[in-house]
Amino acid sequence: MAAKRQPPAPLNSRRAEICRRAAQIFQERGYDATSVSDIARALGMTKAGLYHYFTSKEALLFEIMMFGLERVHEEVLVPVKAIRDPEVRLRQLILRHARIATRARGAIAFLSDEARALPPAQRTKVESRMRVYIDLLRDTLEELKKDGRLRDVDATVAAFSIAGMILWMPRWFRQGGRLTPEEVAEEIATLALGGVLRSAAATATSTSTSSTAAVARRTRARAS
Repeated sequence: MAAKRQPPAPLNSRRAEICRRAAQIFQERGYDATSVSDIARALGMTKAGLYHYFTSKEALLFEIMMFGLERVHEEVLVPVKAIRDPEVRLRQLILRHARIATRARGAIAFLSDEARALPPAQRTKVESRMRVYIDLLRDTLEELKKDGRLRDVDATVAAFSIAGMILWMPRWFRQGGRLTPEEVAEEIATLALGGVLRSAAATATSTSTSSTAAVARRTRARAS
């Protein structure tokens, strides 16, 4: 029997508060440059009090990253898997992930690069969860390719490039700026889809050419 996924800490819990604040500090100062004392001081706690919740800085980072990945699972992967049309699915993948990436000043999404600081077993768990998202993105692009709707691009390169656009957002997006998070998500989706999808005219031409070629092959087969 598969192990039951443990729910993330409640958003109003002290543990979740520690995670949110620590994620922002890691974002502002960098993970390596932030000490347990820095986090405890920012929360008005002692180091001993912080260790009551987390045994180490690595354990704290791991919980932050798993919390973020749980949000991606629940708010992105679960709803979009039910979408049959791959183009609609791709757009929703991008929109939903981009909206998450800007929450809490993007602190949790910003930490995706810090998986290298985790112990091997924890790093493997994080990378495995990340791979589920990339696989769905790549599989969706492959569907579009089979339908003749994808430009002549490699689906794996395109998948990682789209993910990179979204994960880079916390480095430049600022809350309260000219564009809202929703508007920025729409812009990212438009740019990404414009870069990987064929135009409607090109798709129609490709489909027509494929159909003509198929007819020609059948005709040759009957004549032989």
